[in-house]
Amino acid sequence: MSHTEQNYIKAIFKVQEMTRAEAVATNDIAERLQTQPATVTDMIKRLAEKKIVTYKKYYGVRLTFKGEKIALDVIRKHRLWEVFLVSKLHFKWDEVHVIAEQLEHIHSDELIVRLDDFLGRPKFDPHGDAIPDKHGNMSHSNAVPLNTIGKKQSCVFCGVANHEDRFLQYLDSLDLHLGATIYVESVNAYDASCKVKINKKHSEFFSPQIASCILVQPLYGK
Repeated sequence: MSHTEQNYIKAIFKVQEMTRAEAVATNDIAERLQTQPATVTDMIKRLAEKKIVTYKKYYGVRLTFKGEKIALDVIRKHRLWEVFLVSKLHFKWDEVHVIAEQLEHIHSDELIVRLDDFLGRPKFDPHGDAIPDKHGNMSHSNAVPLNTIGKKQSCVFCGVANHEDRFLQYLDSLDLHLGATIYVESVNAYDASCKVKINKKHSEFFSPQIASCILVQPLYGK
């Protein structure tokens, strides 16, 4: 299995996860991988021959059980390496994605088992994304976008829907890190922008676009 094939399998899995569709369009995969649809189609045909995906023209692509297993294995490696880079080597959360992209292709199963044990078998990575265990099972949270939280409600910051470096750096500049408490002070009726208080210390204004990328767990009754 080449690195390129693994990257395609992971991309298909993530598009399936995001859209929750029975099958995903080649255009969506091309957009995620920033390549041409024709290139995607060629790769999909190759993966279909290996029984990793099912593909029907005009219907879309779906991972087989074999394909999902490969995707979860790559994602598990990627997210474990991100935990290691942040917690043990003290990289910032906006610095680890590219490095983890390289490390996720290491083939040693024993290395990943030992890495998982060394890290204490973490359930989530530094961005709040669930880490599959060795059987492919993942923890689930009740995280929702901040823009779905009503005014005068409190919540805990537990993840991001946008992993771009500039977005993560922006959150760092606000001292907004996983585990922070966010209290929604007000919501603008015109454009749904909101004013929030972070850790009961300082207030910030978030546009609807930013608020939709901040994932939180509501603290009911607080």
